[in-house]
Amino acid sequence: MKVSYLGPDGSYSSLAARALMPQAELVPCKSFYEAAELVKRGVADGAVLPVENTLQGAVTQNLDLLYANPQLFAVREYLLKIEHRLIAREGSRLSDIKRVFSHQQAILQCGKFLAEELSEAKVVFTDSTAEGVSHIENAADAAIVGAHVRAEGFSFLTDNIADEKKNYTHFLLIRRGEGALPAHSSRIYFAATCPHEPGSLLKMLQIPAAFDFNLTKIESRPIKNSPGEYCFFIEFEGNIADEAVRVVLARLREYTKNFNLLGCY
Repeated sequence: MKVSYLGPDGSYSSLAARALMPQAELVPCKSFYEAAELVKRGVADGAVLPVENTLQGAVTQNLDLLYANPQLFAVREYLLKIEHRLIAREGSRLSDIKRVFSHQQAILQCGKFLAEELSEAKVVFTDSTAEGVSHIENAADAAIVGAHVRAEGFSFLTDNIADEKKNYTHFLLIRRGEGALPAHSSRIYFAATCPHEPGSLLKMLQIPAAFDFNLTKIESRPIKNSPGEYCFFIEFEGNIADEAVRVVLARLREYTKNFNLLGCY
């Protein structure tokens, strides 16, 4: 079995992929889009995508990917603790650093440290945190990487520099086709748009509430090419095998527009 993820090896996505599918062959990709495309084409059996971080909220690019590809379903989840550190060539000092490389999410999650300690340094986005190390050319360069990263000739200049020390990222294992969905689950995840009328969101939320299902997440995303309209990404506690869950999903399909079951896990 092959599982795609945002590489290279050593990225946070690679850690999540190993945890979710320890026996699988891991296929590193240069983007989340590429990782999903490999699953759509049948080249990979699954993809591991981050969908939410406790500091930055939803990873909107991946929410859009799931919504735009109804043949892809989330079948398993994993919560990964994130610890960002600054790495540089051995012998470098913090005062030497003029450029910092890392993935955009990591840069945003370390904004306070960068503003206070490296306000003059140039920030350069890379495709992943792990890739940042490959851009370090001299003692004036550094990268923000995970605490698990090890590279010969490099050392950490800091301990955890994230704005919030209790920092977690929620990953989902994505597979193709409804047949990949598990027989049982703890949570249901769907996306839908509401009718354009007063109280429509409330009416949608009342459907799972009427069956005493607890909502655990709700996000909104603007719909492309439809100004003023939004898609809601909603997760609630429930076993996909339960008849009550199936009734709720059927009623949601009837009431909402563009209903999309994103998965269960």
